[in-house]
Amino acid sequence: MQECKTDIKPEAISARLVRFKSMDMEYIAYKLLRSMILLLGFIPLTVDRFIGKLVGTLAFMVPMTRKKMALENILSSFDGGMTRGEAKKLLKRVYRYFGQMFLEVPHVMRLSPRNMHEYLAIDHEENLLTALAKGKGVLALTAHFGNWELMSAAVAMHFGNVAVVVRPLDFKPADKLMVDLRSRYGTEIIPAHRGMRHLLRAVRQNKIIGILLDQNVDWYEGAFVNFLGRPACSNKGLALLALRTGAPVIPFFSVRDEAGHYRIIIEKEVTLIRTGDTTRDVEDNTALFMNIIESYIRKYPHHWFWFHNRWKTKNYCEIKNEIRESGARGNDESRGWGADRQKQNPKDPCSGNELDR
Repeated sequence: MQECKTDIKPEAISARLVRFKSMDMEYIAYKLLRSMILLLGFIPLTVDRFIGKLVGTLAFMVPMTRKKMALENILSSFDGGMTRGEAKKLLKRVYRYFGQMFLEVPHVMRLSPRNMHEYLAIDHEENLLTALAKGKGVLALTAHFGNWELMSAAVAMHFGNVAVVVRPLDFKPADKLMVDLRSRYGTEIIPAHRGMRHLLRAVRQNKIIGILLDQNVDWYEGAFVNFLGRPACSNKGLALLALRTGAPVIPFFSVRDEAGHYRIIIEKEVTLIRTGDTTRDVEDNTALFMNIIESYIRKYPHHWFWFHNRWKTKNYCEIKNEIRESGARGNDESRGWGADRQKQNPKDPCSGNELDR
């Protein structure tokens, strides 16, 4: 009998089996998450908010790294204007708010033109319609503020022709679930990484393009502008796109009242700064956009997601202990420092390679 031969190595077969098992587990996790979201959507909104407030209160009592970061963010942003006790009181309110907000998100699956008035109202939609009439698309400036997911779904359902720029979640089942939620009313999902071609196409299609501008970016992606009293590396992509295409920038924010009803506030078109100096115009307009976001945060501080490491990217290079000590340890240590330096990120302005230049 002739022996059956194959070019497939056992290691490759094993790797494929692991991959298939991983895919099966991800699919199961996705289905479980989706079922849970659908179930939560059938619970009355008032009950969801009560549970969310309770969950937020309990979460506030648990010591976590992000809690400490959020408290420091609040104290630094209201420097001198808020005591530590007042900051903790605000942070507790933030926990309660986002506990409620996360349990409101499942109701996106049940949102319809018939029941939209039960969740929210849209203020000054004429500002958006005027901007859309220009035929250049609309760049919707917003932030991780209020219930941005509910706002995105409502705008897509009410006006149509919407796209949003997002960063994919690390956990694939959760990312797929969020894509389902965000695209439920025809919203186009544009990846934040290398998405310029998709953005330009969306502008040509006169779409409403949602861009959340409040998160930290690496130094080569952003401009350092003042935000809540400190230099913050802020994404300059919105300013570049607006200056290049002439697409109007319209601020969108959602604010919840005491009764739990949201108002989606659509502001007038932002007048861009144009001096002819591209670098300066990009920085000045990025600062202008961040000032708009800051004004809402200062007015409704419990609506903003304080848990993000917003000031992670620094506008200076820290002097490492290894650098200070290398000169004192002689040539042998210097050679060791040189070897370590080769491992550093070439995009890091504080790396040895950049400093040498």
